[in-house]
Amino acid sequence: MKCFQLKALCFCILLSTTAFSQVNEKRQLAAQRINSTIKIDGVLDEAVWKDAPVADKFVSLRPTPFLQESNDNATQVYFLYDNEGIYVGGYLHEKNKDSIASELTGRDGFGANDFLGVVFDTYYDKLNGFEYFVTPLGEQYDAKVSPSGGEDFSWNAVWESKSKLQADGWSFEMFIPYAAIRFGKKSVQDWGLNIVRRRQKSGQQLFWQPIDPNVNGFLTQEGLFTGLQNIKPPLRLQLSPYMSTYLNHDGTDASKGKKRTTATINGGMDVKYGLNQAFTLDMTLIPDFGQVQSDNRVLNLSPFEVRFNENRAFFTEGVELFNKGNLFYSRRIGLEPRFDKYDPRSGNDELIEYPGQAKIINATKISGRTQKGLGIGVLNAITQKQFATFRDPTTQEEYKTENMPLTNYNILVFDQTLKNNSSVSLVNTNVWRSGNDYDANVTSALFDFNNKKNVWNIGGNVSFSNIIEPGKTTTGYAHSIYMGKTSGRFTFNIWQDLFNDKYDKSDFGFFTNNNTMDQGFWAGYAWTKPKGWYNQMRMNINGWYSRLVKPIDIYRRKELMYQGAGINFNFNAQTKKLWWFGVNVNGGPKRNDFYEPRKTGSFFTDKGRVGMNVWWESNFAKKLSWYGSVFGGTGSVFKRRTLELSLGGKVRFSSKFSVDLGTYLSDVTNQAGFAGFDTTASGAPSIIFSRRDLNTVENTLNLKYNFTNRMGLTLRARHYWSKVNPRQFFELDLNGKLQSPTVAFEKNVKQNYNYMSVDMVYTWQFAQGSFLTVVWKDIAETFNREFENNYTKNLGNTISGDQFNSLSLRVIYFIDYLTVRRKMKKK
Repeated sequence: MKCFQLKALCFCILLSTTAFSQVNEKRQLAAQRINSTIKIDGVLDEAVWKDAPVADKFVSLRPTPFLQESNDNATQVYFLYDNEGIYVGGYLHEKNKDSIASELTGRDGFGANDFLGVVFDTYYDKLNGFEYFVTPLGEQYDAKVSPSGGEDFSWNAVWESKSKLQADGWSFEMFIPYAAIRFGKKSVQDWGLNIVRRRQKSGQQLFWQPIDPNVNGFLTQEGLFTGLQNIKPPLRLQLSPYMSTYLNHDGTDASKGKKRTTATINGGMDVKYGLNQAFTLDMTLIPDFGQVQSDNRVLNLSPFEVRFNENRAFFTEGVELFNKGNLFYSRRIGLEPRFDKYDPRSGNDELIEYPGQAKIINATKISGRTQKGLGIGVLNAITQKQFATFRDPTTQEEYKTENMPLTNYNILVFDQTLKNNSSVSLVNTNVWRSGNDYDANVTSALFDFNNKKNVWNIGGNVSFSNIIEPGKTTTGYAHSIYMGKTSGRFTFNIWQDLFNDKYDKSDFGFFTNNNTMDQGFWAGYAWTKPKGWYNQMRMNINGWYSRLVKPIDIYRRKELMYQGAGINFNFNAQTKKLWWFGVNVNGGPKRNDFYEPRKTGSFFTDKGRVGMNVWWESNFAKKLSWYGSVFGGTGSVFKRRTLELSLGGKVRFSSKFSVDLGTYLSDVTNQAGFAGFDTTASGAPSIIFSRRDLNTVENTLNLKYNFTNRMGLTLRARHYWSKVNPRQFFELDLNGKLQSPTVAFEKNVKQNYNYMSVDMVYTWQFAQGSFLTVVWKDIAETFNREFENNYTKNLGNTISGDQFNSLSLRVIYFIDYLTVRRKMKKK
């Protein structure tokens, strides 16, 4: 018996030692140059593949870390290169075709797909990388990896790939031209390399260079691709001219006696030019963003603006450098400018037209990284003047006044990578406005340091903002600091953010409020090896405390600098059947809200809160999958009760066709919130709060049909309905308490808001990098003070109301200088 125990112990030690050595052993693959050509057809039948270096013996990260792949699903990936680019071919074995998960989703849409991805760290700084993925049905994904942006799938390169289903798996070939990647000038280069394979039905994720889930970072654990000799970055000049036409019908002007139908034809060009081996100039001339997905508009009851996603490709692709320091909110350029003026000649004049957005004249960005690890980014955009139209009710004269000046937006970034996955950065944003309107400038210095073993981390930033007006400059200060343990099963961090009362980055960044100091902690523990009923399990607890930097109540009382505090407990796990579920419990004591009253110097004291959320997700590899969450909470001075329910599901009828439906319901009763301003019995101004009920319903439907891996049709329809019903009104006193009003508040502050949007998009990639898209958009938006309680009738009223419709066609054609030159030489 003792002998058996000893052997078992030795066997366990051997297994753990093998796993440890697999992770710590740096795998290498020698580069091999070829002189012959390879036809990219997904079949590795060229003779050169037989002698190509092979990456095999993949090791799993999930669900069981460090498990060697079996012979039935073995992976072989081959690498070759020539003067034009990198060739990658592979054979991914399976027991049969039924083991392969495949779905046509369109570019950069992973869906329920198996995939193979190649990751190159061309500067071998363990911070920045390029990813290229291919699926069994031949669809492509690509991404740029950076510390600030993670995996950025909005980055798109032009490269070739083909896949082919086999009886015992699937095979693929890729060709990544040097124009689709960035690298240095060295005559002999070693690149960081890793290869990832996803087997969706089994939940397996395997890597060529094993990944330890308890170690900080992904690129920090990469292998090596060695001995690339005499590769030269080509002349990178790529033009993408476009033509588009729109037929728009704007029924929202019906209230003004107008129904506008307009037709427009537009043309412009996107330009990519390699300034040298590392830096690229991107420019959009006369940009056209009319086909981007509609925003998820909501009823905003908060004192702060809503942050929406950026859907314009130019401002999402390759912007990882500009996201350093969190100073860049690209929607400020054109979509949501911070500054506008309402300037009629007389207060009685009628507003006819008021542009809420500014037209972009052009936008340019230059970005790249030197061989020594210095990243440089410059983005510049110009928006033209906008004019509001008014009408004099007496003379009926219509006139225009400038409501937005000519504006130049600029951001400059320097980012130096250091050893141990560390970096220092300097970021400057500048907004210049023509005329006497104010300008804005923000500068931030950042650092992020890791120790040699990649276990401990410390970082932060110091920022200064300047609001520049004629004869006056207001300077603000901010800083952030964080430190913690980033590797191991137990990790934690502590942090502090401070913004003084003059700091303001909102002209080019997203910013809600200054004069605040927040600090907190986060601590978590992970079980990453499967055991019993779970594959992995994680738990964390975090808390925060917030206070003002300077007192702002009317009496400047230092004891009223406290804002709020909170604590959260989170638990989540994945089961052996690849289901996820989690629980969140949160709460906090009473708080002082200095923003909800909408008047500087006033505050509202609310009582404590407690809440609990439970969520789950089924196995998305199944043809039928679903998810949901339930939240319940209580708190506030009126004993607020909150109940939220979210349910959704997806049905994949085939690899081509799927339907996805999601529903969100929210019921809040006895919520305390700002209602308006009034006067007291003595004639003094007063702030009115209400005890109100808030109900929200949101339904989102997604339909997708892909004809081929280059052609597809999608439809996204969303209806959002939110209504506010005040039950009782109160006056806010100087001590933050709610009192019975001295004068009855008679304003109607009920709110009933509907927003419905439909986006139907047909996309055809008719050539490499070239697309034809047809888009139909329908938008309906209503707001009133009397509402319909019946959801069906409310939806019907929205559909039958005034709407904006747009039908557009856009053709963009990709022209690569090197490809054109090669074709001309052949002639």
